[in-house]
Amino acid sequence: MRTTVYNAQQLPIAAEKVLAQAKALLMAGKRVILKAEEETRRDSQNKKFHAICGDIEKSGHKWMGKPRTAKEWKVLLVSGHAVATKEETEVVPGLEGEFINIRESTALMSVRRGASLIEYSLAFCAMHKIPTLEESGVYA
Repeated sequence: MRTTVYNAQQLPIAAEKVLAQAKALLMAGKRVILKAEEETRRDSQNKKFHAICGDIEKSGHKWMGKPRTAKEWKVLLVSGHAVATKEETEVVPGLEGEFINIRESTALMSVRRGASLIEYSLAFCAMHKIPTLEESGVYA
C-alpha cells in the first residue's frame, strides 16, 4: 500500500490504514517494509514531460542534423536541464566503447525538480519555435 499525505491532519487516518495492512501481512507470515519519503514527481508531471518530448519529435526539429525520437529528446532535455541547473553530469565510455551520459532519473525527481524540467523543456520549445500542446491548453 502506498499512501500520500498532504498535511499533518491526514497523518493519523493514513497511518491507521497502513498499520492495519502491515499487521495483516505480518500475521500472514510476510515481511513488511514501512518507509516515509518525500514525494517524487507526480504522474501528471510525467505525462506532461513525455507529451512535450512527443511534441518536439512531431515537429521534426533536428538535433545534430537529424530528427530525434521522443525518447532521444527526453535524454537531451534531462541532460541539458542538469547542466543548466548546475547538477553534476558525467559522460563516460560505455561497455562497447560508445559514449553515454550518466544522468539523473526522472522517476526519482522531486516535484519541484520535475516542474523545473518541464519549465526548461517548454523554454527550449519556445526558443526554437516548436509548437506544443501546452499552447492550446491540452496539458496545461
